[in-house]
Amino acid sequence: MQSTAKKAAMPAITLAALGVVFGDIGTSPLYALRQCFLTAHIAITEATVLGILSLIFWCMMLTISFKYVTVIMRADNNGEGGIMSLLALNLRTTRIAENKKIYLIALGFVGASLFFGDGIITPAISVLSAIEGLSIATPMFNDWLMPLAIGILAGLFWVQRHGTGTMGKLFGPLTLVWFLSIGLLGLWSVMQTPFVLAMISPHWALNFVFHQPFVAFLTMGAVILTMTGGEALYADMGHFGRMPIRLAWFIIVLPALLLNYAGQGALLLRNPSAIENPFYLLVPEWALYPMIGLATAAAVIASQAVITGVFSMVNQAIQLRYLPRLAVNHTSDVEQGQIYLPFINWVLFFSVLILIVLFKTSANLASAYGVAVTMTMLCGTILISVLAYGFWRWPVWKVALFAIPFLLIDLVFVASTSLKIAAGGWVPILIGAVVFTIMMTWKDGRAIVFKRLEKDALPMDLFIKSVSLSDETIFVPGDAIFLTGTPNIVPHAMLHNIKHNKVLHERNIMITVITRDVPYVPLIERVRVEQMAPRFYRIFVYYGFKDQPNIPKALEQAYEQLNFELDMMQTSFFISRDRLIHTVGDGMAPWREKLFISMQRNTSPVSDFYQIPPNRVVEMGSQIQI
Repeated sequence: MQSTAKKAAMPAITLAALGVVFGDIGTSPLYALRQCFLTAHIAITEATVLGILSLIFWCMMLTISFKYVTVIMRADNNGEGGIMSLLALNLRTTRIAENKKIYLIALGFVGASLFFGDGIITPAISVLSAIEGLSIATPMFNDWLMPLAIGILAGLFWVQRHGTGTMGKLFGPLTLVWFLSIGLLGLWSVMQTPFVLAMISPHWALNFVFHQPFVAFLTMGAVILTMTGGEALYADMGHFGRMPIRLAWFIIVLPALLLNYAGQGALLLRNPSAIENPFYLLVPEWALYPMIGLATAAAVIASQAVITGVFSMVNQAIQLRYLPRLAVNHTSDVEQGQIYLPFINWVLFFSVLILIVLFKTSANLASAYGVAVTMTMLCGTILISVLAYGFWRWPVWKVALFAIPFLLIDLVFVASTSLKIAAGGWVPILIGAVVFTIMMTWKDGRAIVFKRLEKDALPMDLFIKSVSLSDETIFVPGDAIFLTGTPNIVPHAMLHNIKHNKVLHERNIMITVITRDVPYVPLIERVRVEQMAPRFYRIFVYYGFKDQPNIPKALEQAYEQLNFELDMMQTSFFISRDRLIHTVGDGMAPWREKLFISMQRNTSPVSDFYQIPPNRVVEMGSQIQI
């Protein structure tokens, strides 16, 4: 009965997946093929058109259909995908030495940082390329293209705070119309020049590579644009499952994309001057304005999918303690995954704004786009190869059989796009370097702080023994909750409470939040309770990296196990607000220490992040030298 229900729901889930997963790769035909010819100023001949189309066909089949859809999507972390899930799976393996895992973490951080760069470039290039069709209709719009793009994107980022649940219902049907439209446009053109279907034969690609190796090498930097968004197939697996994404790809997306690229190629064979904008010149004159409107809607959907992906990735990194706490707003009472991060939203918007003003056209932005995509794909290939060896226990020969060809392909892409660094490729590298530095600094800084705390700390068992034996200890009514990341040592807030207020509460409860390397932790495994002494308790609260922490709810669950009654008016949450002081000595470089201190001072309050009522919070300050 359950499998019948799942089969019945499959078409609806597949339609929903279309709108979220394939928006980015689905808008690539707007600019990708044109860029392939413009990158190396290639003359349009039968050999070059079929050679480039053959490269596109085989790269999509090998990289997207085989590497991502067939192999990488097997690497699910309790159903979840994405770079953070892949990193978490890799960190579990016992076949990799612990001291080597820092390299895996660094690689995961590089991939995540580049994905952030992708989240800035995708909205800019997608929306710009969509509305550039207006210049095909009439030159009067030429001066308005940039303001129109900025206006559309400003509206998109503005509505993020209201949530995207309502808009999301339209995404699937609109994207289906988009893919059917571009597929039919391509089919109509192919029917006029059916010879273009010879692109399926790899000999055209090989002929192009052997006869014009340097030109083909340059072209690969633009061919990658046909695969932008391919990593989203894996990243969004947790929302829809493996099968709906695979069905949507093989039944709708792949045929529509290949038909459209073939149709654009057929148009170029008939009319080489169509290279000006082969996508829009495929469209009949009567359908041009509706197509521009549909392309703009598809570009907005692609941008929305990437923005949501960035929100999700940042939230996962925060939960895994790889980024400082930020304000996270939940925009839906029903869907747990619908979140809004105000700070990240406006950082993305102003970054996109700067990119549009700097680059002005989608053709200029294409140089910046390829670098981020190729490096992200290279990180993914390395991580999945390590996972196959360490987690799936593949033999070395089998790992090599998979890894070597794809590493070679990825390295060719990286080398080709690296030639564009001066023309705009520096943008994602700069963005990635900034985000990577922030993540590594936060990770290392937290480790240093915990070492300092443990070095100067008082063990919990000794403290309990001393206060229990002392006749001078005064216990007052009520419950005191102490949030601590080091459960075996006395929280600073507790020490300050007894030092300055000379009292302890009737019940003193230490809560330690632990984020597991799984997406979600079942409610039954949420809390673990230990009684250390008659008045002292320790509670461990477990969350997955996609769970949203809620300490009051976890406390209710723990109190049920202890047979206590939770009265919020008799409960105080004591939180240490540590003030970090930079000192010269061991640790990080001085500029990194100052960056870490700045981030620590600007983190979202603990009470907000853990959804603790503000009127029940008592903050106790302390100073830590790092």
